[in-house]
Amino acid sequence: MADSILTAATIITMDDAVPRAQAVAVSGDTIVAVGSVEHCRAKLPGAELVDTGVPVLAPGFVEPHGHPLISGVATQAPARSVAPWDAPSWAEVQKIFADALATSSPDTPLWFAGYDALLHGHPAPAAHELDQIFGDRITVITDNSGHGVYFNSALIRKYGWDVDPPADPVAAHYGRNADGSLNGQGFELPVVTAVTGPLMAQMGDPLLSAANYFALMSRGGYTSTSDMTYDPKFAAGYEALAAAPSCPLRVSMWEMSITETYTEPTSFTAGESWLSKAGVKLWTDGSPWVGNIAISFPYLDTEATRTAGIDPATAGGARSMNYSREQLDAILDRAAPAGWQMAFHANGDLALDLALDAYEDALTRHGLLGTDHRWRLEHCGAGTREHFDRAARLGVHVSLAPFQYYYWGELLDGQMFAPEHGARWAAFNDAVASGACVSLHNDGSVSPPTPVVNIATAATRRTRKGGVHRADQAISLDQAWRAQTIDAARTLRRDHLVGSIAVGKLADFVELSADPWTVDPATLVDTVRVTGTWLGGRRIDLDEFVGAIGGTDNAEHAHLAERKAKGCC
Repeated sequence: MADSILTAATIITMDDAVPRAQAVAVSGDTIVAVGSVEHCRAKLPGAELVDTGVPVLAPGFVEPHGHPLISGVATQAPARSVAPWDAPSWAEVQKIFADALATSSPDTPLWFAGYDALLHGHPAPAAHELDQIFGDRITVITDNSGHGVYFNSALIRKYGWDVDPPADPVAAHYGRNADGSLNGQGFELPVVTAVTGPLMAQMGDPLLSAANYFALMSRGGYTSTSDMTYDPKFAAGYEALAAAPSCPLRVSMWEMSITETYTEPTSFTAGESWLSKAGVKLWTDGSPWVGNIAISFPYLDTEATRTAGIDPATAGGARSMNYSREQLDAILDRAAPAGWQMAFHANGDLALDLALDAYEDALTRHGLLGTDHRWRLEHCGAGTREHFDRAARLGVHVSLAPFQYYYWGELLDGQMFAPEHGARWAAFNDAVASGACVSLHNDGSVSPPTPVVNIATAATRRTRKGGVHRADQAISLDQAWRAQTIDAARTLRRDHLVGSIAVGKLADFVELSADPWTVDPATLVDTVRVTGTWLGGRRIDLDEFVGAIGGTDNAEHAHLAERKAKGCC
């Protein structure tokens, strides 16, 4: 590409050395100067001066915890979303069910993504209820959390599970009737993949679905993301997406510890700047919304929890641990010597205790204490200042999930948990004050890819319904913005490439409709809109990208829609 000097009304760099600039000079895909137009011209003589005409140019947002390829396959057409932001009530969900039955071929399976018993106000369905709605039409519904799946008797018969029900894999379980037969429910990733994997190849063009999700993330302003459930079967799909014109995302990958290859190195023909394998991911506990997080305090017995089927007598507690300490140690001892960055999903306080205990001992055993290892804790909903202080001492990064508070805040505080626990959920200020490197994420498709909403939530503690719970856990706009840009890039080990507008980094930008530092944080979501993104100094054309993927024969990528349905542990 021709050398260029880009200008905007203001350029927000997230680089302390030059916080604001008038222009940025780009040669090839790399930034060579930041500052005034004159400074950039001196550094890059003869470059074309391009006035972007936008109010703000800022570093592209970084998603430190996502699942872009599989989110596309699972949530984009022909799958149908019943997520609470698309279908806010059970009545709306039923309308989507009816439309799917009326407008789709009876020979194809039906897939609905995003069910949430708490927000939909209806118990998670099982086979007996789904049979009444869908009859012999094979149907699967994935829980919005990603930690549950619901299916009908037609699917059970299709898989032969009516005759030979599968055993529970490690770190997961099937719901069962009194006689041991399956009841049409399952929980945790190995079961979710066993149920959904064989169906994915029948769900249209998986690569085009993934491309549409890439485009959705780009519209939110993301230019870099991660796949926290990477499987080597996804490699060809990511290569094809990265090779398409105007590909809008760079992807870092954490391979699931339930594969056989999680310690093996991986290289991609697209190159490290586009695709890289960074580490290993596992789940110490489950999801708050299905009642299987490891917490020391109880769920409340309320109408909300009863409707969601969360029994305080059996939900939560140490029983919700997905791994024993011995199992965690074995995984760490296999991965640490190979230099992989570890990432542990942990929502409950007991899960965080387990993760930090395992981390501290493994870091000590392998001589990594005091090094720049950047091992990670994900979500940390029930995390306390003590957890975050300990993470900071160990050099562990903390990635928080603002969407948990934003969408479920009113339920968390007094409906799911006592206020001393629920009101302070996602304790942004405690995490930042500890000195740990803190990032924010959407965990797509668990929430829409909306980084500006993440930032506003962390800066205001305002929920989607307008409530504010524990305002003292808000952080500054600057801290929140850093957590979605440069600090998120640090967590991905990509801060030498992305996360700020600085010399030597890739020219990845987001266009904003207004300067966030000039508006009331309470109006940030309505005032500051994403109008476009740039990668490597080129403005992304999403029509070109999706059109290129949709205009090719993607039959060779059909295997991307398959997940390991057995033997994955």
